[in-house]
Amino acid sequence: MSARYDALLLLSFGGPEGPDDVLPFLENVVRGRGVPRERLLEVAEHYRHFAGVSPINEQNRALLAAIRAELADLPALPVYWGNRNWHPLVEDTVATMRDAGVGRALVFVTSAYTSYSGCRQYRDDLDRARAAVGERAPELHKLRHYFNHPGFVEPNADAVRRALAGLPGHPDARLVFTAHSIPTSMEATSGPGGHLYSAQLREASRLVAEAVRGPGADFDLVWQSRSGPPSVPWLEPDVNDHLEVLAAAGTSAVVVSPIGFVSDHVEVRWDLDEEAAATAAKLGLGYARAGTVGTDPRFVRMVRQLVEERTAAAPPLALGRMGPGHDVCPVGCCPAAGRPPR
Repeated sequence: MSARYDALLLLSFGGPEGPDDVLPFLENVVRGRGVPRERLLEVAEHYRHFAGVSPINEQNRALLAAIRAELADLPALPVYWGNRNWHPLVEDTVATMRDAGVGRALVFVTSAYTSYSGCRQYRDDLDRARAAVGERAPELHKLRHYFNHPGFVEPNADAVRRALAGLPGHPDARLVFTAHSIPTSMEATSGPGGHLYSAQLREASRLVAEAVRGPGADFDLVWQSRSGPPSVPWLEPDVNDHLEVLAAAGTSAVVVSPIGFVSDHVEVRWDLDEEAAATAAKLGLGYARAGTVGTDPRFVRMVRQLVEERTAAAPPLALGRMGPGHDVCPVGCCPAAGRPPR
């Protein structure tokens, strides 16, 4: 159905922008979860490796500018930006939207997949922000998942092609796709019927692999960034463990594609460009890491197309077998269980 909206909100995770921000940011991320202080200090070192600055906010500024340019012919749809865990915080942005007279807004989230941490928690953030703003807080309607939209798949396929071109002499390099691991309990309740997180990731990986190498192309889907206690089962194998298995089986080179992410933030740069790259070097594996979609014009155009699905009844675009994601999440979808600290 077409509908009228007053604004678009870009909603993301957020990240520190200086050394003094790191621990307060991480405390926001894990608030209420009982994460040990030692774990926070360990993760803080990852950020300090990058001078305490997460790339994600600068990447979101670039995406915000690109979306505003894409929607420049729609002056009645101004674009705002808010974060879950660091400034600009979503509750502050929603207050600004209210003061500007916004009554009904669409929300684009920088997470392409279904899970508690990738969807439901963002919806909870929006509810929290509206409650904090109180009277006259705008209605906020999240846009659908886009893991199989051509504007997401095609830039990822081109990024894999560029990474392969950076491995001369290895035309058959193994394609390894990665995403943030989550507790298996969270995976079991992701989406209607459960297990939709891994199913969507496998479908996105298949679509990219086949775009690069043709129907039936082989690939692996593995996980990264696990941060829970050893006693809690999370999705496996970890990318570093998988590289060891590939090397033992005689694989000579790999291209790693962070299909679970939309920008090259700390978890991509640390876990893949530092740790996984070091593992590959130790094992003698050729290694290249594909880029993320970032501000690729096709990805930015996809945002407009998702908006037009809601505002102009444009047909939903989706590649592959799973079809377009649902617009409205079912009641009780992706409950908050086994939430991962990030």
